Amino acid sequence: MSRPCIALLGGSFDPPHKGHLALGDYFVRLLQPDQLRIVPAGSPWQKPELQTSPEDRAEMARLAFEDLPAQVAIDPQEIHRKAPTYTIDTLRALRTELGPDASIVLLIGADQLQQLHTWKDWRQLFDYAHICAAARPGFAMDEAHVPAQVAEEVVRRIGTVERIRESAHGLSHLANDLAVDISATQIRAALQRGERVDALIPPRVLDYIKQHHLYQS
Repeated sequence: MSRPCIALLGGSFDPPHKGHLALGDYFVRLLQPDQLRIVPAGSPWQKPELQTSPEDRAEMARLAFEDLPAQVAIDPQEIHRKAPTYTIDTLRALRTELGPDASIVLLIGADQLQQLHTWKDWRQLFDYAHICAAARPGFAMDEAHVPAQVAEEVVRRIGTVERIRESAHGLSHLANDLAVDISATQIRAALQRGERVDALIPPRVLDYIKQHHLYQS
């Protein structure tokens, strides 16, 4: 019996955009996971107050990712927490749910990799999951741009896709050929100004935003 592989993609999704979708699609095709878990943030401690409700962000995330070539599930655990949310807590809960043998893969962008040393118990993330990071314009993933302690930890854990699927946690993988530079902050500002954002947001998400009058002044 093969080891189950669960990919995890978290974020504010305020709103979800084509950068999020490209990241999810890239690793779905690379890893062929049994499931892609989308985890909308509850109260992310490193970000200001979110502009839309947890329910709206979860529904927009569902709409954004529903056509990916994988089983996609919205995981509401961070939304349901009453305190600030930390990735380490999410991974611990997921490991308890899935058991010790499942391959859990945390998907992040290069901007998050550069800030990884500021995350709560960041080194312990590898005790629960693999970490796969993708490039983004302006965010180099070489050792000159990533903090030394993060670069050292990630480089020594580099593993192939096959090894990641065959083990439960502890490895890293860097993808340098994904370059999508989209900012949710810029999208919200454009929507407030009444500008078109069709090229930046999946059509179903944009329809939802319009129907529910989100991000308007």
